[in-house]
Amino acid sequence: MTWGAGVGAVSVIVLGGTAGQISGAVAELGVPLAGLAGGLVAGILLYVLAWKRGLEGYRMVLVGIGLSAIGSNVVYWLLTVGDVDDATRATTWIVGNLAGVGWESIGPVALALALLVPVTVAAAHTLGGLQFGDDTARGLGIRVDAARATLLLLATALAAVATAVAGPITFVALATPQIALRLVRSPQPPLVGSLVLGALLTVSADLAVRLVAGDLPVGVLTAILGAPYLIFLFLRTRKEVRR
Repeated sequence: MTWGAGVGAVSVIVLGGTAGQISGAVAELGVPLAGLAGGLVAGILLYVLAWKRGLEGYRMVLVGIGLSAIGSNVVYWLLTVGDVDDATRATTWIVGNLAGVGWESIGPVALALALLVPVTVAAAHTLGGLQFGDDTARGLGIRVDAARATLLLLATALAAVATAVAGPITFVALATPQIALRLVRSPQPPLVGSLVLGALLTVSADLAVRLVAGDLPVGVLTAILGAPYLIFLFLRTRKEVRR
């Protein structure tokens, strides 16, 4: 869903000219609100296109890859038609950067987390049943389609909130659950543990970037470290399956 947030925010930056044509509260909130709206629209679009007598994981992945490719190309097109200064500002944002986040973002993010995190934790009790397949989950009394739709909506909202403020900081959401899974040795990634660990890793990466590389966006470091780690996990899992 980060691509939807990216399209919304870049549209405001490049086409809206927030740096000069828009000022005040609109200039401060325009990009985050556009990113949040874009992320929510992306989640709804994914749900609608992936629905076919229910939701299935592989179909959601394939549709998500296609939508992500479309969204990325829309972002690239917006960067080519916009002003050079606006395009530069947008490029820094879509890499993922905490350097430009001010205290004015703390209140909205805290409010969103206070509302969404407890609901997500409460709704996540169905994840244990869903991992065994639809038939088993239904036998356990889980309304499979409703549970998946609820979890998708909550995940979309949380991802959109984070992306709207700091941009798409890549690989944190992919790598953190796997690290938390191995730390606590649980059968599935711990939700609360992943949330806390993801925040710690993001802040630590941002601190390291500021101390070592100055103005380098934190998303560059998370991509450099996260991608090799995921490749390592993939190769290790593949070797274990062959055994």
